[in-house]
Amino acid sequence: MTTAFSPTWQHAVVTGGAGFVGSHLCTALLDTGTEVTCVDDLSTGRAENIAALLEHPGFTWVEANVAEGIPVDLPTDLVLHFASPASPADYLRLPLHTMETGSLGTRHALELAHANGARFVLASTSEVYGDPQQNPQDERYWGHVNPVGPRSVYDEAKRFGEALTTAHADTKGTDTGIVRLFNTYGPRMRGHDGRAVPTFVRQALAGEPLTVTGDGRQTRSLCYVDDTVRGVLAAAAHGMRGPVNIGNPGEITMLDLARLVIILADSDSEIRFVERPTDDPALRCPDITLAHDKLGWEPRVAPVDGLRRTIDWFRAEAATGTRRTMPTPPH
Repeated sequence: MTTAFSPTWQHAVVTGGAGFVGSHLCTALLDTGTEVTCVDDLSTGRAENIAALLEHPGFTWVEANVAEGIPVDLPTDLVLHFASPASPADYLRLPLHTMETGSLGTRHALELAHANGARFVLASTSEVYGDPQQNPQDERYWGHVNPVGPRSVYDEAKRFGEALTTAHADTKGTDTGIVRLFNTYGPRMRGHDGRAVPTFVRQALAGEPLTVTGDGRQTRSLCYVDDTVRGVLAAAAHGMRGPVNIGNPGEITMLDLARLVIILADSDSEIRFVERPTDDPALRCPDITLAHDKLGWEPRVAPVDGLRRTIDWFRAEAATGTRRTMPTPPH
């Protein structure tokens, strides 16, 4: 299926551009001829994700905390706001930073877009639906969220970011869009970030037991990062306000995912059940009707293929152990 995305951008600012999804977005934009400024403080992003991009003449890295401001003076016609701790290990370790990025950081990114007359896209998340009482979740569902639980710093930061983005569009006429990303996975994830796919892959390759929380019957929907990037850029090019779900509508239980990773990794690992985290969602599955009908988008990469690519990447990284030395970024 062909999406509506076409490479029309001259210069894009990607906050969180050294992160997992952000770095893939930077690469995709550069491949279409767009100049890219990556803004990242490396609090959760990795220098290795953008090391190769620094050799590209159209790429610039600015080291900055977006909650304190976005020091970009170049004219821009696209702002992708992807800065935020996104894994449980990160937002539980950085609760205030997570909320400041979702509030002050979003405001600064919106102001940058408005000042330039640029298109703005907020990276929101399926976590705005909380532990859903509706399955699959469509964009009209308001969610079932604990505002004071351990996950609330991330859930509520994203919900606030959506509200702020909407208010900016309504009040100032800023050209905004909101994408809600579901369980994206693929190369450049960190093995210890607490999410299921990298955790299982790391454990399987090391021959360790795969730690499945609870009874393993909770479900997730796995969208390979290349598909997620196509969906984000399609939403940016379309001009829709959203929110719009970007994810794979196929569900898999955590127990079945663990078993699949063991098979694909050719591992002898066993499965060990551990305590399930507080407020861990029982269900996670997107209704992507809106993305399909408006953007012409749907995922292309089957989970088995995506997991193979991810396992191969983790295996190669473990074999090389390569870490690049990063130059000091311009300010």
